[in-house]
Amino acid sequence: MRSYGRITQPDGTLSWVQVNPDANGFDDPIWLTTLAQCLKLSLNESPFYANYGIPAQRAVVQQIFPDFYVAQTQSQFAQYFASLIVAKVPNPAQPEYNINVVTHQGAKIVATVPV
Repeated sequence: MRSYGRITQPDGTLSWVQVNPDANGFDDPIWLTTLAQCLKLSLNESPFYANYGIPAQRAVVQQIFPDFYVAQTQSQFAQYFASLIVAKVPNPAQPEYNINVVTHQGAKIVATVPV
């Protein structure tokens, strides 16, 4: 199993990288990358996974965070981690979400995902 995520290079350009299981064979980096991609995905944008994503464009127009859809996305990915909390950043300059993960091996991962 693998996923793809974008990283910022030192020169400021974005590039896609392949995310594979860690050295011990656990899929946690893959699921975390996929979760971040789903938070950036518009609802019904994917032809294969139409029920994944959030209506971010409508949320920006209405100036309301899509809390219901973020909670739905959190519940879809909760099975892949020992603990998963997705929460909006209070008063951000742009819409962002904090992701707090505890893997099945006990590692804690904290990430911020701009939408």
